[in-house]
Amino acid sequence: MARAQYTPRFGKDMRIKPDVQPAPVRRVRACEQAGCAGEGGYRVPRSRTDLSDHMWFCLEHARAHNEKWDYFNGMSEAEIEAFRTDAVTGHRPTWPLGKRAARMRDGHDSGPRYDDRYGVFGDVAEQPRRPERRLLRPQIVALETLGLEQTATLQEIKARYKELVKRYHPDANGGDRGAEERLKQVIKAYGVLRASGLT
Repeated sequence: MARAQYTPRFGKDMRIKPDVQPAPVRRVRACEQAGCAGEGGYRVPRSRTDLSDHMWFCLEHARAHNEKWDYFNGMSEAEIEAFRTDAVTGHRPTWPLGKRAARMRDGHDSGPRYDDRYGVFGDVAEQPRRPERRLLRPQIVALETLGLEQTATLQEIKARYKELVKRYHPDANGGDRGAEERLKQVIKAYGVLRASGLT
């Protein structure tokens, strides 16, 4: 019994493996060398000024072109050295670390401006920057007890605490009860600052 011929219902063969496979169409690019009938399957650059523009040669003519190709032909020694130096950075502009940032910060550069308030790219101020923090009432009272401003730095708090402990220590005051009470207030204030993370 003969098998029935398949006819597609919608005009296209929807089977996974149709009976007849279409022959692949092979495009042949001719070699661009004058008088050559070979296939141009190998691309070579046309000139060094535009490396994206190519010519297509057969293997024999591509080899001949590459043997004659000299990228630096017609360049002076200074131009070759400049090209070699620029090749290290991929022919992109570079600046020493911090120099361009300083120029941008000072407004001498046409690039984007930015605020370098922490002195990351420029010279850092010699004096430590005062901390910007929000203090709660117990912390404010503790700083007042130590006789410090609300913007006191960590070093100032520690130095003031050491100074007051030496000043109000009972051994330095001959057992004075007022000095002893003041010492307790200083120690308590420092404890509040330590607990809050300011020291």
